[in-house]
Formats: sequence, C-alpha cells, structure tokens
Amino acid sequence: MIEILFDPIFRVPFLTGLCLAAALSLVGAFLRMRNEWLAALGLSQMAAAGGMASAFLGVPVLVGAFGAAALAMLVKAALPRVGNSHYALMILLGWSGTLVLGSYMDHGQVIGESLLRGQLYFSHGGHLGGALGLLVAVVGAFRWLSPRLLTARFFPDYHGANRIPVWPYTILFALFTMTAAVLGTISIGAFPAFAMLFVPSWIGFVLVDGWVRSVAASVVIGAVAYVLAYVLAILIDLPFGPVLTGLLVLAASLRFLTAIRRRNVELSGDDLHFQHLSPPRAD
Repeated sequence: MIEILFDPIFRVPFLTGLCLAAALSLVGAFLRMRNEWLAALGLSQMAAAGGMASAFLGVPVLVGAFGAAALAMLVKAALPRVGNSHYALMILLGWSGTLVLGSYMDHGQVIGESLLRGQLYFSHGGHLGGALGLLVAVVGAFRWLSPRLLTARFFPDYHGANRIPVWPYTILFALFTMTAAVLGTISIGAFPAFAMLFVPSWIGFVLVDGWVRSVAASVVIGAVAYVLAYVLAILIDLPFGPVLTGLLVLAASLRFLTAIRRRNVELSGDDLHFQHLSPPRAD
C-alpha cells in the first residue's frame, strides 16, 4: 500500500502542496503579526465565489478567483479603517455567493465542494509553478518587507512622521496575501488554506521567542502537518483537505502545552512579544 506514495502521478500534487504549505505559513505569520488573520478566510471565501462565478460564465476558474480576491482587496484599501469585522463580511458574502451561483449550475455542488474542500490531487505543472513562484517571491522579499511591516505594526506613526511612503510594502504584501489565498483555495480548498494560514503561526508565536524564529517555527509546523496529512490521506483513502485541517487543529495542543509550561503567555490576544524593541532611527 505504501508504494502508492511514490507513484509518479502524485509527485506534482505533493510538491505543489508542499510549496503552498510553506508559503501560506509564511504569509500567515505576517497576517497574525498585523492582527489580520481573519483576512485569510475572507479572501479564500471570496476566491471560491469568484471561481464559481468563472465556472458559471465559462471562463477559467483562476481568472474569477483572482478577480474576486482583487476586488475584495480594493474595497479594503478604499475603506478608512479595516478590522476583522469587515473580513467577517467577506466570509459571509463569499460563502453565500458560492452556494447561490452553484445552485444555477448542473454540477454546481461538485464545483463548490472542490473549491471549499480542495482538489490537490488534480494539480498540474501550472499549479506547481504558481506555488513555487509565490514561495520564492515571499522568501526573497522577507528581509525587505519584514522590518517595514513590523515598524508599521508596532510604531504606526513612524512612517508618517518621517514622510516615508507606505504604499510600496503595503501593495506588495496585499499581493502576497491575495495570491496565497487564491492559490490555496484552488489547490487545497478554502478552509484548508485558511487553516494553513492561521494555525501554524498561532502555534509558532508561542512556541519560540523572537520574530524570525517564530516565523521559521510556523513554516516548519505547516510543512510537517502537510506531509503527515498527505501521507495519511493517501494511505487511509481519506479526503486531503479535512485531514490537513484536523491535523492542524490537533497540532494546536502544542500551543496550550507551551503556554501552561511558561505560565506567562496568555492564550488569547497579541502573542508576539519582543524584548528591547525600539523604533528605527529617522535618518
């Protein structure tokens, strides 16, 4: 039975999911640091609705998924202040739109289920290229993007006081978030993608101290959970998305055990703590 894991037909799906697991965990760490983690599910649901609209109109699913996610990001940018309440509205709109559009199609239920639960086993070279490209782009931009997002999060007046434009890193991070949500939704499903964006960093930020080590721990947790879920799903013949989500939820026990051991880490609220953090110098 274990020989099936090494079947060539599963190589591209496995590598696609592994790249996505690392990329989503990394983007999820930034979202948690910015306290925008609910945006992950909101954009995933909007991408699912856009994918369903594409199937309804007879255009490629990727076009509609990116279009809906981009529209959601533009609305977010136009609002003066955005919080998790706005992302909750995205979730509700995306979920209802997916089901309503699906009701007008002969195979709408099947398409909707594939978008919400994922279809990793049907991944092809294009999916792998997109996932690998996203991972390389996020890792490559990490050293430039990270200090700017950290400064904006913990010293929100710094850029304005020093007349430093915020749009370059804001737009770049929005593109990373949108792409991660869309590719994750198409490949592994809306809810599994949200689980990968949410849970690894939720654990990693408590498991170790410091920003870089927390991000690294998040990526390792996401990758290990993915590999275990992939193996179990194939060997036991279970749907991959629910298995991945369930394993990530079980892995969350590491957070509580670590919090109990330390006794000084709260189980809710802002988890990321820095020692001797000071604002950057204004040149």
